[in-house]
Amino acid sequence: MKISFPYMGTSHIVVSYLLEKLGHEVVYPPVPSKKTLSLGVQYSPEFACLPFKIVMGTYLEVVEMGAEVLISSGGCGPCRAGYYGELHKRILHDLGYPVDMIIIEPPLVEPLDFIRKVHRLVKPTGYVNLVRVFRVAWAKLQALDDLEETLHKLRPLVIPKKQLNRVYNEGLEAIRRADSVQEVKAARDAALEAMRSLPADHNYEPLRVGLIGEIYVVLEPFANHDIERLLGEMGVYVHRSIFLTNWTRDNALAHGEKDIRAAAVPFLNQMIGGHGQNSVGEVVRYADNNFDGVIQLAPFTCIPEIVAKSIMPAVSRAKGIPVMTLFLDEQTGQAGIETRLEAFLDLLRQKRRKQEAS
Repeated sequence: MKISFPYMGTSHIVVSYLLEKLGHEVVYPPVPSKKTLSLGVQYSPEFACLPFKIVMGTYLEVVEMGAEVLISSGGCGPCRAGYYGELHKRILHDLGYPVDMIIIEPPLVEPLDFIRKVHRLVKPTGYVNLVRVFRVAWAKLQALDDLEETLHKLRPLVIPKKQLNRVYNEGLEAIRRADSVQEVKAARDAALEAMRSLPADHNYEPLRVGLIGEIYVVLEPFANHDIERLLGEMGVYVHRSIFLTNWTRDNALAHGEKDIRAAAVPFLNQMIGGHGQNSVGEVVRYADNNFDGVIQLAPFTCIPEIVAKSIMPAVSRAKGIPVMTLFLDEQTGQAGIETRLEAFLDLLRQKRRKQEAS
């Protein structure tokens, strides 16, 4: 069967490898673009959030390319995202695309349902093959996160920034081609060495900013206007709260990352869906680790992030850390994002100067 999936950050490298090695014909989702978003907006409910619309557009693109089955992750807790797979399927069926949808829910939520869906995916090549393939896929996931984390650290320091981006992209391609754990590690190590060997000003002390919020708009550059690159080229070290590996572990456990949620309890003591409680806890953690500020990325109409945003002023005052929230939808423009970032960074620089002078 021809199978496809949503595009999100670098996850396509791992998901496509996993599905191909399990014996499926993969229809690669194109990188999200203005065309993708336009399609999604046209066929999505007006109240739907930006991730829903981008994924809807991606699905429309891949079904035109011949995809017969779509696979996506589900969700749990009071968040609309748990219903999005079913809603996407109904919209596609209404448009004349009789695709099948496989929604992978956290395994601890409905174990039997999870096993049935995994069996369907594994059936062509068997479970013995799954063990080897999963080991390589997990190694790729970790390697991708290692490269991204290093990229964020080096971006404000490295002088030839375009060359850094080129070396990083070459590393991604090498990891994509790797077909064993050893090859993945070798590709990762070579890429990290190449990135670290570029000329850099290691005496420069950049502003340190934490990036939090809803997973899709945090991980997908098209959704957040490539904010990590923008901040890095403005001389800022960005630490992202969500990476593919920790999200996968969290999703597998259904209610993982208990330490982050415990940090949120003094300000928000209950699960509100999505990454809302995590966002509050992450601000506390960044403040405790002496970061200069935090940027919250949230899709417009995302209830969990709206609730978290309403609590941010209290967290900011109590912990002494500035927090800026960017709500994102199809109307958000690049120029507006850059203007708000520049103003926020000026505030952080003034705060640092006052602290150094006292």
